[in-house]
Amino acid sequence: MLKTKIPFIILAALLFNACGTTKNIQKEVKEQATSDYYWQQHVDYTMDIDMNVNNYQYDGKQKLVYTNNSPDTLKHVYYHLYFNAFQPNSEMDIRSRTIADPDKRVGDRISKLKPDEIGFIKVNSLKQDGKALNYKIEGTILEVTLAKPILPNTTTTFNMDFKGQVPVQIRRSGRNNKEGVALSMTQWYPKMAEYDRSGGWTATPYIAREFNGVWGDFDVTIHIDSNYILGGTGYIQNPNEVGYDYQDNGKEVKHKSGKLTWHFKAPRVHDFTWVADKDFAHDKIQVPNGPMMHFLYKKNLAENWKQMEPKAVKTMQFYSKHIGKYPYKQYSVIQGGDGGMEYAMCTLITGERKPSSLAGVVYHEMAHTWFQFLLASDEGKYPWMDEGTTSYISDLAQNEIEGTQKDDPTQNAYAGYYYLVKSGKEEPLSTHADHYNTNLAYGIGSYNKGEVYIAQLGYIIGKENLAKTLKRYFKEWAFKHPTPSDFKHVAEKVSGIHLEWYKNDWLETTHTIDYSLDITSGNNTNLTQVNLKRIGTMAMPLDILVKYKDGTMESFYIPLREMHGEKPNPFGAMKRTVLKDWDWAHPDYNFTIPVAKDKIQLVVIDPLNSMADINKENNIFEAK
Repeated sequence: MLKTKIPFIILAALLFNACGTTKNIQKEVKEQATSDYYWQQHVDYTMDIDMNVNNYQYDGKQKLVYTNNSPDTLKHVYYHLYFNAFQPNSEMDIRSRTIADPDKRVGDRISKLKPDEIGFIKVNSLKQDGKALNYKIEGTILEVTLAKPILPNTTTTFNMDFKGQVPVQIRRSGRNNKEGVALSMTQWYPKMAEYDRSGGWTATPYIAREFNGVWGDFDVTIHIDSNYILGGTGYIQNPNEVGYDYQDNGKEVKHKSGKLTWHFKAPRVHDFTWVADKDFAHDKIQVPNGPMMHFLYKKNLAENWKQMEPKAVKTMQFYSKHIGKYPYKQYSVIQGGDGGMEYAMCTLITGERKPSSLAGVVYHEMAHTWFQFLLASDEGKYPWMDEGTTSYISDLAQNEIEGTQKDDPTQNAYAGYYYLVKSGKEEPLSTHADHYNTNLAYGIGSYNKGEVYIAQLGYIIGKENLAKTLKRYFKEWAFKHPTPSDFKHVAEKVSGIHLEWYKNDWLETTHTIDYSLDITSGNNTNLTQVNLKRIGTMAMPLDILVKYKDGTMESFYIPLREMHGEKPNPFGAMKRTVLKDWDWAHPDYNFTIPVAKDKIQLVVIDPLNSMADINKENNIFEAK
C-alpha cells in the first residue's frame, strides 16, 4: 500500500493500452449485441467538459455515436437529464414531499434550493449527422425527433452542446456534501436512454431511485482548476500532464497555474462518474491476480480508511472467486455523494465512518460492481435484481472476511421480510422502483425480500447449485442486460428444476408461505402418520426431519410437482426418503413413518430454517 503526498489521480495508477484493448472489446460487444437470441444497443461517447469551480457550472460538448442493434426502426431517441431533478417542483421534489415516509436525506430540501443551488442540464444545440434536430425537455427527459430514422443495424452520430450546473448535494450527486467533498459528479451528462428487448425505451423520470444505461465506450476530457484531484471511471491518458510521471518512478511534475486537462478513456461501461476535491489523500493496493485498488478520501480520515482497505482487497478477491473475475484493471473507493452508491469501476461512499462501518458499506457497494454494473439489469424495473442479490453475496463476504462464522448470514434478511409481511405494506417485487407506495416497502422488499429470493433458491435447488448458478449467470450475462427470466433460466439449466412457479409467486405476488404439521398414530400403533397442511397461498417443496428418542435422525423430502425434479440431499450422509410429489392444488398431504409415535422425539419442517415460512410455531412437533 502506498500513499502519495502530492495531488494525485486515482485512476493514473497504471498505464493502459486503451486503443488495442478497446478494439478487441468493441468487436466482442458487437458479436454479443447482434446474436440471434439477444441484442443490445451500443454507444460511443466523446465529451469535452470545461468546469467553473467558482459558480459550479460547466460547458460540455458531446459526440455520441449510436448503433441500433435492435430489429426496430427508431424515429425518436431520449436522453436523461438527471440534474434537472434538483429543482423546486420537480417530480423528485414533489414525490419526496408527498410520499407517506419520505427519505430523510431528501425531505423538502429540493423545494428550498435557490437559483444558484439548483441542478440543471440545458441543451444549447443538438444535431444528427450534421442536421439540426427538434427536441423538448420534459423534466429529466429530453425527447428528440430524429431528422432521419435509425434503421436496424445502422449507426448515426449526435453532436450536442450543453450547459450544466451542479446542485447542492442532496442525493448522490452534487457539490460540497456534508463531509466537504467538492464535486460528486454522478449522472451529470446528457445520457442516452436505453432501448432494449424487454420493453423498448426506458425513458422514465428520475425520482430518486436507480439507473439504467447503454453499454459503450467513453472518451472524456475535463478541464478544471489545477489544485483539484480527480478520480472515478476510466483510465487516465495523460498522467504526466496532470501531475505525476509514472515513467520516472513517481517523480512529481509541477502544476502550471490555471486549469489542467484530465483525459480518461473507459471501455465497455454504461456510465461515467468522476469526483474532484482539493484535499484528497490517495492510497493504492495491488490485488493479487486482480486490479489495482485506489482509495480517495479526506486526509484527516486516514487512520480509519487504512484499516478498511485490506478488507476491501479481500472483498474484491471474494467476489472474483464466487461470481466471476473482475474484468477491469482498476477499481476505486472514493469519498463522496451520500451513503454509498455503485458506479462504473468505482463506488462513492460517505467517509466519516468507523472502520467497521467503512468495511460494511464497501462489502455491499463493491458487490454492486457485479450486480448491477456488470450484470446490468434494469434497476427501475427490477430493483431486487441488484439490491437483493448484492445483499445476499455481501452477507456471505462479510461473514467470511470478518470471521463471524454465522451458520446462515442471511437470517437478518428473513427477519426483515417477516416484518414487512406483518406491516401490511408489502407490495410485489415486480413493482417499479419509483411506484412503491412507501419507501419502507421498496427498501425492505428490494433488499430483504430480494435477498430471501436468492437464499431460498438455495433451499429449492440446493446450495451447491445456487453457487454454480451465480457463476454461470455471470459467465452468460456479464456486459448485458439480464431480466428475472434470464436469471431463472440459468438456475434451471444448472439444477434441472423448473422454477417458473417460484419466480411468479415470489416476485409478482405477495403470497406467503405457511405450513403446519401434526402427527398421529391412528389405529396402528406401530405407525406414525405425519399430517401436513398448506395454510399459505404459496406452495413449496418440503424438507422434514425426524429425530427419534434413541438419537438417530432421518429426513423426508416432498418435491413440489411444478418443479419436475428434486434437489440434492442437503443433509449429507443422513438417510433421506424422497416421497411422492405434492401438487399445488391440494392443501393437505399425509405420509407414514413405520415407527411408533412414542419413539419419536421431534418432527420439524425445514430444520435448516431456509424457507421463509411466516409462522414457524406450527412447523414442529416435539414430544413432551
